[in-house]
This record gives sequence, structure tokens and C-alpha cells, in this order.
Amino acid sequence: MQEIIDPAAGVEKARVFELAAELFGILATPMRLRILSALCDKEKSVSELLADIDTTQPNLSQHLNLLYRAGVLAKRKEGTQVIYRVQSEKAVTLCRTVCTQIAIEMDEPSAIPAADRLSPRIGG
Repeated sequence: MQEIIDPAAGVEKARVFELAAELFGILATPMRLRILSALCDKEKSVSELLADIDTTQPNLSQHLNLLYRAGVLAKRKEGTQVIYRVQSEKAVTLCRTVCTQIAIEMDEPSAIPAADRLSPRIGG
């Protein structure tokens, strides 16, 4: 099996793993994944996001603020509304790839060998 980081890359492995873990931690809640999914196609106001996502306004705002501070989302003011959009397309691509793979595994768990599954808990 190949190492996660190419030894010839000349980067400090410990720092790479720290930053990767930080990003995974930011993305590691279903609510934040729902927010990214809701913003994939277009920017939305907080009220539009509340219509798409079943949560309270304070909870949504807390998650939006964390995603914004992490650089995953960008925001702008339009009158009294705050409009959010995806800032990091790479983070969205990562989430889309993982969620799509898990959905495939859930849909046909016996069709995918255990060694090829992203989520070993699915199937059997």
C-alpha cells in the first residue's frame, strides 16, 4: 500500500496530518454536510437555508459561522440578509465523493467487496 503523503513531496507530514484532521473535524457533522449540500448549486440566505434544513436559526447560524471561519464558506450582506456561498470547492468535492460512495454502498451493500468499501460497517 502506498503512503498517504509522497515522501518526495518535501512537506512536514505531522503538519499535513494536523491540517487534514482539522478539515475533517470541521466537516464531521451531518448538519454541516447538509449545509454544504444545500449550497452546492447556488448561494442562499439564512432564511432559504432554514427552509431547506430542519433546524433552528441559532443552530444553523453556529454551524454557518464555523464553516465561514474555516474558509469553507463565504458570505456577503444584502440588505438585512446574510447570503452564504461555497468558498472551497475542494471541500465540497471531498464531501460529495465520500457521501456518494457511502450512498452506493448503502444501496447495494453485497455488490461491493469489504476491502473496497469506504465504510466497513455497511454490508456484510
